[in-house]
Amino acid sequence: QLQFVESGGGLVQPGGSLRLSCAASRSTLDYYAIAWFRQAPGKEREGISCISSGGATTNYADSVKGRFIVSRDNAKNTVYLQMSSLKPEDTAIYYCAAAGRSVCPRRMTEAGFDYWGQGTQVTVSS
Repeated sequence: QLQFVESGGGLVQPGGSLRLSCAASRSTLDYYAIAWFRQAPGKEREGISCISSGGATTNYADSVKGRFIVSRDNAKNTVYLQMSSLKPEDTAIYYCAAAGRSVCPRRMTEAGFDYWGQGTQVTVSS
């Protein structure tokens, strides 16, 4: 059973940056596409980025394109989300999730991912 521990969330001012980490335990991430989702209060969970198992392919939602970068270090069993130019509307709980395959699903919906982390809170406020 794949399990994750997310870290790196916190409070940041608008325009600031944060880097989230998603570390796997008990198993290797090598064979899984990994996505980042977020859920703001009162809103549905939104898929914002995905990276293929080898890291060659990345996808981004329009809401974060050009500001967020997803990467992975399979040797460390960790996936990262570098977030820059943060806005108050980026405030949410951020989750990482693994798909049961090596390539990202065409659509980043919850149904396409089998294993989930517990989430880390990101708050963007002055």
